[in-house]
Amino acid sequence: MEVKNLLSKPVWQMTGEEFIFLNRHALQENKVRTVQSAADKDKKYVYGIGGIARLFGCSIPTANRIKKSGRIDRAITQIGRKIIVDADMALELAGRKSGGRG
Repeated sequence: MEVKNLLSKPVWQMTGEEFIFLNRHALQENKVRTVQSAADKDKKYVYGIGGIARLFGCSIPTANRIKKSGRIDRAITQIGRKIIVDADMALELAGRKSGGRG
């Protein structure tokens, strides 16, 4: 069965089988979204050079040098002028976060 076709079909015209199929599909899709959003909630982001400076507790020029050094490139997503940094990954890459070592 094609989900796209069923979505455009009025409920009163569906067979029981079609309705149950559509319901199961919606539940399955919802589970995937829940898992993805749970993973995203665990992440902490900082934005811009100012965010990098606050994260590392340094000045703006030093934050600029950290970004330009390339050490935290994997933690940075840049779209045009907007800079988004995965805080935990940036700290890990810079060697500031202990990896569970006591």
